[in-house]
Amino acid sequence: MAQKFQLAGAVALITGAGSGIGAALAAGLAARGCSLLLLDRDAVGLEAAARAARDAGAAVETRVVDLVDAEAIRALPEWLENGFGRLDILINNAGVALGGRFDETHLEDFEWLMDINLRAVVRMCHAFLPMLRARPAAQIVNLSSLFGLIAPPGQVAYCTSKFAVRGFSEALRHEYAGTGLGVTVVHPGGVATGISRNARGRRPPSDPEAARRAAVEDEEAREAFGKLLTLAPAEAAASIIRGIEARAPRVVIGKDARNAALIQRLMPVGYWKTIVRLSGGSL
Repeated sequence: MAQKFQLAGAVALITGAGSGIGAALAAGLAARGCSLLLLDRDAVGLEAAARAARDAGAAVETRVVDLVDAEAIRALPEWLENGFGRLDILINNAGVALGGRFDETHLEDFEWLMDINLRAVVRMCHAFLPMLRARPAAQIVNLSSLFGLIAPPGQVAYCTSKFAVRGFSEALRHEYAGTGLGVTVVHPGGVATGISRNARGRRPPSDPEAARRAAVEDEEAREAFGKLLTLAPAEAAASIIRGIEARAPRVVIGKDARNAALIQRLMPVGYWKTIVRLSGGSL
């Protein structure tokens, strides 16, 4: 059994720390005695999360970063070296969503999502791997999704990124098995964050009436999806923090995610029809 990860005194970096699960992780890790490096593209949300963590007694440094920017990611290790000088926990939490069928999706939007949800995860791990491996014990935590376990229609881009994060994380964990570096992949279900509200929709058609209908449909889809996001971010963060302490290889959060994961394992091809039937046709 792996030795429990000691959070007190550890240095943790969190992407997407300005809201949702990221902000809740910052608060939870601050309460456990971690020093924090917080990243987000939202300066206002980032400062609010940092202020809450400092009020809990944590040493905190922040940086406004758009994770689409590969050069900005490459500059982060030097920033960290000049600050805390070490890193024990890397949490790749930032993520975005893109609604609509694949044939309605512009490739530019698909690439935008992949840059943040997948390529930024890979780049962050690559940038900080030497620093993490220099520690006697370190942990990488990559957030996938329930949609990294099942693949509903209308979520092709998001599922592509989150299945890839899962595969990347599992392969990375296998490469560093037996070393001090652990890798945890997290699959949250419906957590009440702003991801559906901030999701990109389809680009509007040129015809004004078709564009109006598309906008209404996109808003209805956001509202419907948002109703499925019921778990408090603090509860999700607490599950992730327990997973870090236990050095768990996988954390599945929420009854919805656990049930869907079970159905997928039992029916790897026909699971979606069963999930729709059990939902009463509401999906």
